[in-house]
Amino acid sequence: MYNIIIYIYLLGVAIASRWNSKIRKMWRGERETFDILRQKTDPNAKYLWFHAASLGEFEQGRPIMERLRKSHPEYKILLTFFSPSGYEVRKNYEGADIACYLPLDTPLNVRRFFKIIHPEMAFFIKYEFWWNYMTYMKKHDIPVYSVSSIFRPQQVFFRWYGNSYRRVLNCITRFFVQNEKSRELLATLGITNVEITGDTRFDRVLEIKQSASQKQMPIVDAFAKGYKVFVAGSSWPPDEDIFIRYFNDHKDWRIVIAPHVIGEDHLQQILSKLNRTAVRYTKTTPEEAAKADCLIIDCFGLLSSIYSCAKVTYVGGGFGVGIHNVLEAAVWNVPVIFGPNNKRFQEAQELLATQGGMEINSYEDFERIMDRFDSDAEYLSISSDLAGAYVKTKAGAADKVIKGVGL
Repeated sequence: MYNIIIYIYLLGVAIASRWNSKIRKMWRGERETFDILRQKTDPNAKYLWFHAASLGEFEQGRPIMERLRKSHPEYKILLTFFSPSGYEVRKNYEGADIACYLPLDTPLNVRRFFKIIHPEMAFFIKYEFWWNYMTYMKKHDIPVYSVSSIFRPQQVFFRWYGNSYRRVLNCITRFFVQNEKSRELLATLGITNVEITGDTRFDRVLEIKQSASQKQMPIVDAFAKGYKVFVAGSSWPPDEDIFIRYFNDHKDWRIVIAPHVIGEDHLQQILSKLNRTAVRYTKTTPEEAAKADCLIIDCFGLLSSIYSCAKVTYVGGGFGVGIHNVLEAAVWNVPVIFGPNNKRFQEAQELLATQGGMEINSYEDFERIMDRFDSDAEYLSISSDLAGAYVKTKAGAADKVIKGVGL
């Protein structure tokens, strides 16, 4: 049944690729994978295989890859992605010797894949459980580790109809899970090869903070110097409707907006909502930015560093499918505001519990929180310290995983 579903999915992807550019990239990329592997694989080398569905999972695996790169140079690293949003951004990642798409999980693709490359062990990040790949590795004694995984009762493994598919979990050599709840859920299935290590994203954002502290950003520095700055990251229109309304009426704040979608239509939409002077990052100078009230980040790769100039931050997505990365903001010792769709995100729930994060459901909620930050310096300082302390106390997962696999 699983293979039938995979082949139906494969047919759907082939058809959809004719009209959808993102799916087309994935479709073409998967077909190119075997050529990439044949060209780049060193038959005499020992490989560690890391698989990440997309960019977020890549960031979770990255601290482990980079530690192993330093401590065990005898291994080479194979990095695979499922989604174009991961591969297209990180296909030239210098920490991997080979980067490519993961061919879809059909029996034929699996045989072709392992005929070319024979990893010493595999690390699958968070949610990735591919039946044919994992059963092959189980059969051929290739250790497979599930890293920063998190389990919920709603997942297929714990439903009455998931009896057949849940057997894939028996292929995992060891689970490195984020929390006690995940360990307990796996125990209900008789799975005890589990270690609670936490989330490697905490290690990653601390590394980003360290490297970003040395990054030069003259435009951002000129814009922020001498002002209270609010940074909104990965925002969507429903988020922007709230915070732009507030800052249009509060001239003592400056605002940086880094939208999740950097398309011309969205950027023009943001500009149309603002009644304060605004400049775009790629089209301004430090001199112009110093005179503006709003700086719009119309490129990728800067947000995690830009949070450093904020007094208060906002992370978008909470009025849509789910919030984006709150840790990138909190690591800078600043409070983080976000929308209501955050219940599936453990780090957001814990940030709320520590009072370094604040949830809003409306403009009125946002106004109330910002007014208090504006008028109560002690409250702002305490909230900021709590956010930063939360991230620091959660670090160390990457080292625990490396120790757990015996490297």
